[in-house]
Amino acid sequence: MTAVADLADSVGTVAACAALGVSRATVYRKRSPEKPKSRTRPASPRALNDEERQAVLDALHSMPLADKAPAEAYATLLDEGKYHCSIRTMYRILDANKEVRERRNQLRHPTHAKPQLVANAPNQVWSWDITKLLGPKKWTYYPLYVVIDIYSRYVVGWMLAHRECQYLAERLLRETAIKEQIRPDQLTIHADRGAAMTSRPVSQLMASLGVSRSHSRPHTSNDNPYSESQFKTIKSHPNFPDRFEGYDHALDCSRRLIDWYNHHHRHWNLGLLTPAAVHTGAAGRILDQRRVILEEAYALHPERFVRGIPRPSKPAAEVWINPPENVAIRRAIQIPRDTDFVTQVSQSH
Repeated sequence: MTAVADLADSVGTVAACAALGVSRATVYRKRSPEKPKSRTRPASPRALNDEERQAVLDALHSMPLADKAPAEAYATLLDEGKYHCSIRTMYRILDANKEVRERRNQLRHPTHAKPQLVANAPNQVWSWDITKLLGPKKWTYYPLYVVIDIYSRYVVGWMLAHRECQYLAERLLRETAIKEQIRPDQLTIHADRGAAMTSRPVSQLMASLGVSRSHSRPHTSNDNPYSESQFKTIKSHPNFPDRFEGYDHALDCSRRLIDWYNHHHRHWNLGLLTPAAVHTGAAGRILDQRRVILEEAYALHPERFVRGIPRPSKPAAEVWINPPENVAIRRAIQIPRDTDFVTQVSQSH
């Protein structure tokens, strides 16, 4: 600043600042004397004194004003022939006491915990849901109940009905559990919070079978991803019509599509195996066969495999619904227990 002052005497402040690359505003600010610090602002003669502010606070804390918004409290006090202050002043007093929040008496919905389920073999966690198949006319549809094993993605049970019913859901789950030979404390069944899923017959059935229940959080479709994904795969098939001609047509189409899904659809997350292969224990044999073929291909043309001997993809060792952030999914096959092939559950009502 001294150099600017010396040069400004001969060429002027503007030229001196331009030559030395100094901001003129900084120079002018340094030249001006420091302004005295502002004193405390005096209280307005219109402001409420401490007793009046406390009276407003006491009034807002009293019943029945304690759960009312300041505007409602203001109007209520006026109707009672009382005036303390404006609505804005009420907000200022509440803010000074850190009480500006929701004051109304409202229903508080419970906080639902995020479901976290893991399966490392078939018949440990099932997921089920209901989708609607459009009928021949407007406002007609057929509910399709589907129970899927989240580890193998295998449809262990399904049913097409004329209506959604808690007793039909209970019947499907009971017969599917019998066919899969479910033992007590072996299985967890996950579903959303639909009427059939949370019904008393279904709850009593699970309690009698020793099956644990799990439900999605309200309005959170991501909590039931495997059923949603299975419905999308079925409905994306080229043979799935926009509308069905009737119940028999919908039943026949559902039977063929679910059979294709279980025995012919190769799932990427299953190592391009079919759900039936993983669910019935045939995955190990198929993977060994694939490994032999890939090794033979490598022996014939090793130059074509820059990363060495190729290995067949394997299903994940663990399958999660809402995995923890620190979980590491291992990409290793786990051969399920030997079981007989179980046919689907098909009921018509």
